[in-house]
Amino acid sequence: MATTDLTADTFQQALEDNDILLIDFWADWCGPCKQFAPIYEQVSEEHPDAAFGKVDTETEQELAAAANITSIPTLMVFREKVLVFSQPGALNAEQLGGVVKAVKDLDMAEIHKQVEEQQSEGEAPQS
Repeated sequence: MATTDLTADTFQQALEDNDILLIDFWADWCGPCKQFAPIYEQVSEEHPDAAFGKVDTETEQELAAAANITSIPTLMVFREKVLVFSQPGALNAEQLGGVVKAVKDLDMAEIHKQVEEQQSEGEAPQS
């Protein structure tokens, strides 16, 4: 599967439509981003069961800000709409493939349970 350009208008739908969504936050002026792009594209072809999106941080500044992007490239991975990986810096093909495999192997029932517990702990007590 080829990579897809994501915008503020298409981001939420991509999150809803895909069990696994990888997102590369990048900019045209960024050297490491340009080095990572063909690796990202190659790994996307090797994993057609995952969606690979790209966010141009120059064009989509509000989206990048909402995602708290402070360094590029930054890779974020969502599984079942839960952010399960976020890391700045370019990866090589082996590392990126390892991230995809690790995300596929996650016990999402356990992840959802942890998210639910964190959310209930964060709620203010009722008086």
